[in-house]
Amino acid sequence: MKVLGIESSCDETACAVVENGRHLLASEVASQIELHARYGGVVPEVASRQHLLAIIPTIRQAMDRALTGWPDLDAIAVTRGPGLAGSLLVGVSVAKALALAQGKPLIGINHLEAHIYANWLSADEPEFPLLCLVVSGGHTDLILMQGHGDYTLLGRTRDDAAGEAFDKAARILDLGYPGGPAIDQAACAGTPTLPLPRAWLPGSYDFSFSGLKTALYRLAEESNLANVNDAAASFQEAVVEVLVGKTLAAAREHQVRQILLSGGVAANHCLRTRLKQESPLPVLMPPPALCTDNAAMVAACGYYHLRRQALDSLDMDVIPDLKLITLENKS
Repeated sequence: MKVLGIESSCDETACAVVENGRHLLASEVASQIELHARYGGVVPEVASRQHLLAIIPTIRQAMDRALTGWPDLDAIAVTRGPGLAGSLLVGVSVAKALALAQGKPLIGINHLEAHIYANWLSADEPEFPLLCLVVSGGHTDLILMQGHGDYTLLGRTRDDAAGEAFDKAARILDLGYPGGPAIDQAACAGTPTLPLPRAWLPGSYDFSFSGLKTALYRLAEESNLANVNDAAASFQEAVVEVLVGKTLAAAREHQVRQILLSGGVAANHCLRTRLKQESPLPVLMPPPALCTDNAAMVAACGYYHLRRQALDSLDMDVIPDLKLITLENKS
């Protein structure tokens, strides 16, 4: 079965075609990074207008590259939340129109769930039960996954998400936008020597990075950090140490078979390396290109919804603040 995936939750207009949930036939992404770089972050109105311009050409490119016509498709999957309302509306509106015009089933996908399913596009198929660490610009969640559509939220960030913390740290250190890759690159040339705090929050699997960001800001204010690379390496080390420590602790407690890493921050070299080195369990992670926002993960996730006939109607609406705990196990 072939599923067309559409993703427009933030500033990437993406479309992909995936076969049987695991075989990527084509993936196209129209990036807006250069457009928003001048503002130091995503401007929602600018993002939604750019989606309008890019979405139809991107869909055509993906379908042409996949050598797929409308009769070949079994369903259309689209991100319905969480994300920017205006951006989500562009993708969902186009998906609805295509589903109606072509007579295809419509599947609304949770963006965080889609990030998890990027792992099904890797060579090794995940084995349940799984522990999923989802780390992105807006989310840092630990999720126990017992089966397709069966999720238990174990912990989440109480303030800044890991990706958001990286963006703010990059701004403090004047490393540019986007912050995550900038911190990662600078840290490669630095040594983690600064005394930055770790918020372990004993007794929970929640995360907190706001205090860490404030500590870096105060150090920068007080000492005019002589070595930006060392500062970046120290900040990255503080984030990664907590992410890895809590993930491994949760994996031991819940006796999972594998650990899945996903989300934009999953492209961070230090996090990928440390988790693989320190975990006694197999760790699966998508290639970096499938960690950031893309439509391949949406299509892969859509396939497993389609198998369960977990479909949506044409009156489906976007939910900008959609949480994982609101995921419906539709049957």
